[in-house]
Amino acid sequence: MSENNQDRRRAARERLQRERELEKRREKRRRTLIVASAVVGVLGLAAVVGLIAANAGKDGGGTDAGPVVAPAGAEGEEQLAIPVGAPDAPSTLTVWEDFRCPACAAFENTLRDTIHDMTEQGQLKVEYRLATIIDGNLGGNGSKRAANAAACAQDAGHFAAYHDVLFEDQPPEIDDAYADNDKLIELAGKVEGLDTPAFRRCVQDGTYSAWVNESNQAFQDGGFRGTPTVLLNGESIFPQKGDEQISVENFKKWVAEANEGKQPGTEAPASPTRSPSPADTGSPAPTGS
Repeated sequence: MSENNQDRRRAARERLQRERELEKRREKRRRTLIVASAVVGVLGLAAVVGLIAANAGKDGGGTDAGPVVAPAGAEGEEQLAIPVGAPDAPSTLTVWEDFRCPACAAFENTLRDTIHDMTEQGQLKVEYRLATIIDGNLGGNGSKRAANAAACAQDAGHFAAYHDVLFEDQPPEIDDAYADNDKLIELAGKVEGLDTPAFRRCVQDGTYSAWVNESNQAFQDGGFRGTPTVLLNGESIFPQKGDEQISVENFKKWVAEANEGKQPGTEAPASPTRSPSPADTGSPAPTGS
């Protein structure tokens, strides 16, 4: 075999090897995109839907007459945040969610156990804030009625568990099933001790509908583009932080970095103390719309 033929064959083998390596890299990128899309691909759509809703559905599902009554233990400016975890935890996770939002369910179903573990270990305090942008975009009242029911669950000390049930059993986005108070009460049966006459009355009366509207207005005023909006110590981490996509592993890393050199929180969460309701003052309860 001539030296020229050997050189040509060697060059062909090297070219084939380079092409195979290039194809491997392409396939790796493709798989990475597929995995990322499974977790966050829907988030881009949700952000667009959320933006449309924020622009088209300013009232988030209607207005409610009567005083704005905050649920038990609500914190922050205008008492619009529902806290979970040790008050002295070194980091705070702020989560804006809509109970009809499929991307919110994807976030919760992926990171729920991790967030629960971190709150129980005192690494993280979570402030849940509720929005109703899907109602504003697609019509209906399911976002608002579910948020009202979650606030009623907060009165009973069962917000976190009921919040999880609402996302685990979330209907399709276009199905306004949560507009049915009976459905919300039925789901309360999955949380031990929640389905009581007081909870049912709170749900049926729409006790916190005006508060939910205030919360949704705060979401719109904040300039957020969609739900879920997730902030770690005020910095957005969803669907990514910098160049890194959110995942269980990255979330753990980000919290560890934020907490470096800090002690876990040890203070017990305060027992919810319900604000005076219209029923307490003799005023008529606001009617949910």
